[in-house]
Amino acid sequence: MTLKVFDLSCEHDHVFEGWFSSQDSYQDQLSQGLVHCPVCHSDRITRRVSAPRLNVSHLRAEPAAPRAGSAPRDRAAVAAPSGDQMARLQAEVLRQIRRIVRQTDDVGARFADEARRMHSGEIEERPIRGTASAEECRELVDEGISIMPIPDILDDDRLQ
Repeated sequence: MTLKVFDLSCEHDHVFEGWFSSQDSYQDQLSQGLVHCPVCHSDRITRRVSAPRLNVSHLRAEPAAPRAGSAPRDRAAVAAPSGDQMARLQAEVLRQIRRIVRQTDDVGARFADEARRMHSGEIEERPIRGTASAEECRELVDEGISIMPIPDILDDDRLQ
């Protein structure tokens, strides 16, 4: 599965990534009010200018040798991971996030009610996931209940 990763921001300038199967999928989800800021849950989202990742490592020139008579500069150096290392790292991050999501209790459409019951101390807190309308999500945030949308790519039950 190939994904498009877009840099997005909300009306409050919270910046986050959105992962979509295509540009059309992004537009469809945006028009249906399904794209929300993970910080404030606003659905007023805009796409930011972002640079695509291009695999151009084969075009890099060898580093130039220091010129005669020039003093070496003392700088902190960080080795960037190779393309293969980065791919393995990203795959491992996705595996770990999926593992965490699998350890939550799927409460389905009861999500908002269960979150409120936990917030009020009526039931014991536990990690849950489920579905809620945009309005229910706004109300939960307004009530001081922290929630976070889970992209389909991270929820094994919702993957197609």
